Amino acid sequence: MTHDIGAASLLRSVGLLADGPSVWGRPVPAHGPGVFIFELPTPLATAPIELTRVGKWIERVDTLRLDGSRPASRALAARLASFWLSSQTVLYIGASDASIGRRVSAIARTELGDRRPHSGGHWLKTLRSLDGLRVWWAPTDATEEYEDALLAAFAEGVLAADVANVANAPDRGLVLPWANLRWQTGERRATGLTGSLVVEAVEAPLPPTHVVVVPDGDAEGARGALPERTRRAVAVRSPRTVSAPPAAATLLPGGPAHVAEALTADGHARLEAELAELTHIKRPQVIARIRTAKEHGDLKENSDYHAAREEQSFLEGRVQAIEARLRSAVIVAAPVAGSRVGLGSVVTLDDDGETVTYTIVGADESNPARGRISSSSPVGRALVGHDAGDFVVVHTPAGERTYRILDIA
Repeated sequence: MTHDIGAASLLRSVGLLADGPSVWGRPVPAHGPGVFIFELPTPLATAPIELTRVGKWIERVDTLRLDGSRPASRALAARLASFWLSSQTVLYIGASDASIGRRVSAIARTELGDRRPHSGGHWLKTLRSLDGLRVWWAPTDATEEYEDALLAAFAEGVLAADVANVANAPDRGLVLPWANLRWQTGERRATGLTGSLVVEAVEAPLPPTHVVVVPDGDAEGARGALPERTRRAVAVRSPRTVSAPPAAATLLPGGPAHVAEALTADGHARLEAELAELTHIKRPQVIARIRTAKEHGDLKENSDYHAAREEQSFLEGRVQAIEARLRSAVIVAAPVAGSRVGLGSVVTLDDDGETVTYTIVGADESNPARGRISSSSPVGRALVGHDAGDFVVVHTPAGERTYRILDIA
């Protein structure tokens, strides 16, 4: 027995007027916000997955893993097929806050494995053919609420037998259209796949520049004085007075400009601990609050629901920021005691007769109240790259401050 929940009836079941259908690959004449559904003309007993496309996906995305290992094409295709609902035609439910037509076009133009223009429903690109795939849509300003309602209506309409027949699926508890990988509230389908999209390259910032304007005739050596480089070479090395390097750069021992992704091992561990707390503790709590709030009725007038969704938005934003930070992080080993000041150094200073101690850390680890200062802060920039015994001048809005480095640990 089949029980197909068609896209048009699904839209009507949540109180929306269904528009369409349009054929996959053709422009969708909807220029405002709303929700949309991709569906097959008729149900298919098995997933029509093309092994060649799956193989190219694996070759193209070298971070792709299945259960932690690099997969073979057949193993990956079998895992995708294990989520197929043989009695259903709806394959993907999506939404756009700007333009339905542009979002559908972006999804259609995105190559399998790419993040842009839009990677939503990228499992669809593993099918042998998308000819005949239909697009239905409905305009609405309440895109999040109606996307959530459509996913819930789909899950409620799928027969228990449909889910039970998905014998090999690792996760039977989350019922979604085949190409939807997460619930609107943030719950993710346990597919066993990780790293399925190409990692976006992080562009290194341009090296800092420092332009010095001098009067005519005052260039190096023009007045008979030794060039600056020569004077530095013959000067007495210590004690010396140095100024903070340009604010645009974060310097490591030896002086080269370093990109802002530098982290100490301790900072890296702190970010991983925060990420674990957000994903394993706080995310389930927020999802539970959203579920409870949904039971109270109309989502448009439900303040508890909107408060929980707003909290979820902040939480997911922080999760994405931490994940991006960890992907691009360069862990800098703690410097050897007695070496020049670098990331991770514990520096003891003489501040006008008072002894203070700072730990030099990355920007994300900064906590001045606990003596942890960023290497990109005025004091941090001034200290990095210098030795015990040096005098360091820091330029602040209140004027210059002079520190003497007493010890480096």
